[in-house]
Amino acid sequence: MYQQVHDPVAGSLGLSALFAVLPLVTLLVLLAGLRLQAYRASLIALAIAMTVAIAVYGMPAGQALGSAAAGAAFGLFPIVWIVVNAVWIYTMTVATGHFQTLRRGVGAASDDPRVQAVIVGFSFGALLEALAGFGAPVAISVGMMLALGFEPLKAAGVALIGNTAPAAFGGIGTPIITLSGVTGISERDLGAMVGRQLPFLALLVPLVIVYIVDGRRGLRETWPVALLAGGAFAVAQFATSNYVSVELTDVVASLVSLGAIAGYLRLRRPDARGHALPRETIGALAPYLILIVILTLAQVEPVKGFLVDRTESFRWPGLEMMTAGGAESPAVTFAFNWLATPGTQLLLSGLVTMLVLRIRPHVALSAYKATIIRLRGAIVTVTTVLALAYVMNLSGEAVTIGLWAAGAGGIFALISPLIGWIGVAITGSVTASNSLLGDVQVAAARDAGLSPTLVAAGNSTGGVLAKMLSPQHLAIAAAAAGIAGREGELMRSLLKWSISLMVVMCVIVYLQSTALLSWMVP
Repeated sequence: MYQQVHDPVAGSLGLSALFAVLPLVTLLVLLAGLRLQAYRASLIALAIAMTVAIAVYGMPAGQALGSAAAGAAFGLFPIVWIVVNAVWIYTMTVATGHFQTLRRGVGAASDDPRVQAVIVGFSFGALLEALAGFGAPVAISVGMMLALGFEPLKAAGVALIGNTAPAAFGGIGTPIITLSGVTGISERDLGAMVGRQLPFLALLVPLVIVYIVDGRRGLRETWPVALLAGGAFAVAQFATSNYVSVELTDVVASLVSLGAIAGYLRLRRPDARGHALPRETIGALAPYLILIVILTLAQVEPVKGFLVDRTESFRWPGLEMMTAGGAESPAVTFAFNWLATPGTQLLLSGLVTMLVLRIRPHVALSAYKATIIRLRGAIVTVTTVLALAYVMNLSGEAVTIGLWAAGAGGIFALISPLIGWIGVAITGSVTASNSLLGDVQVAAARDAGLSPTLVAAGNSTGGVLAKMLSPQHLAIAAAAAGIAGREGELMRSLLKWSISLMVVMCVIVYLQSTALLSWMVP
């Protein structure tokens, strides 16, 4: 039996934190400084985390290996299972030409590039983020905007900024599911709290996009549609995350935003083309409508109860450990929710899509194979980062960092989004940041007397604002725009927006920790 110790180095929390932070510093230096590939950097950081766990914290080698294996398993299921099936649906729409139909529909909806940027970069990009995430929405949005005639650097910047507001619920709620898994806080509470922070950001992002495309003139002339798109998204994001489903949050919010824009354009130009949806456009929307129906049914009793009851839970072999307080860590139990996971529901959605759109089995299988090949690097990275997170959490390294950071006291709520921002800047993923730093934030919150739910949510909402600066996403956007080698220029153009919006989020989270807005914490 291994019991965590938070101050193994001479009984000093500060000295212990210097060792505990080594894996994170390594990941930062290798990714941001040396620009090493994410999976390689994660493997090296994992090796250092295991070394610290064994040599400094006294964790038995078998337990350290078991922790890494349990984390990797959680990375594969449900995380990778969700991502692969989500991207598979998108890949099928591309292979069958339905995605190209959607792209043509955008051009027919409006010939104003500022409105097109909001539609593609924000609303439709959010739908792609909801279904796939992990860089795919950025690449797709950039490609669509280039096809519409946008200048490459501007297209890349719009896509990256538009990818912020939906990112915490991306990949059918993957970041929230991951955060719940590493912190033990319920998905429902975390989703509700994030849904009471991100809508403020959703209101601002479309306005920023319009400003990037056409400066102050753009704001003066098209602020109504930008505010409408952001407002519709914000209201739907709040309502869905709090009262319907974490998994469906961005799907519903993006569709509501797109519907609001469509209604606005029809009122402005009732005689314009596209006032009625042609048959081929309805067919192109079918996969997303099917997905909404299936995911919604999965959240309704008695279907939900039936799916949850099929979950198989078991203790991970070889993990015998307790927290410093003597309680058993919830991470030693692995829940194989093979029917209740959104990944299986996505697979079913893909199969139904095949029938509705009459996609031949060999086309669907080829798309699935192409999806796995395309995501192979992301699969290795996700499993490795989750293994790293489990080693740090179960050994006590993460708690040590959190307890040390909690020395900031009540002001810690102000900097919790900044910690999430740093995490995503390092890893390029809100999911990875939540897995690495979620438990750190929760430990610090408890020691500082703050709401763990509030601070954990702040890790996500602050983190989304660093995606536009992460090396991975900059590289994806630059490659898609055909400006590889200009990532530094792209980063400089986005830096002020990332920092400004992050400061806004820090203030929001801090105010929610005070009597002024504490009523917003579930």
